[in-house]
Amino acid sequence: MENSTPHPTQKIYYVGAVASLITLIFLCILWEMWLAPLRPNGSWMVLKVIPLLVPLRGVIKRDVYTLQWSSMLILLYFTEGIVRGFSDKNVFSAALGWIEVGLVIIYFLCSILYLRPFKKIAKQLAQQAIHKASK
Repeated sequence: MENSTPHPTQKIYYVGAVASLITLIFLCILWEMWLAPLRPNGSWMVLKVIPLLVPLRGVIKRDVYTLQWSSMLILLYFTEGIVRGFSDKNVFSAALGWIEVGLVIIYFLCSILYLRPFKKIAKQLAQQAIHKASK
């Protein structure tokens, strides 16, 4: 897969994953510092951005392993967005929760769809190795 040029949809999935992750990072910072923090003048909840920063470099570098585990990590932010979307008394904060959910869905789908060809190749290689070993 590395030697061939990526399919145009692969590029779209990659750009979608990177853009949604970066946008989610900025959303979380703005949300907890200025837009609708839990406490006036900012909140320690801004630290929730740190786990999103960990996979950023690997996602930008198209690291398959990082995209795999970060697609599971991102589901924590899906949960937070759902909870805050339904439970925040501040309507603006609840709307930010739903925006977070949307960004997470975009990231999750883009990363999974980007990884699909790599998973197919890995499965084929595993089947070939099993077939070769059984001879």
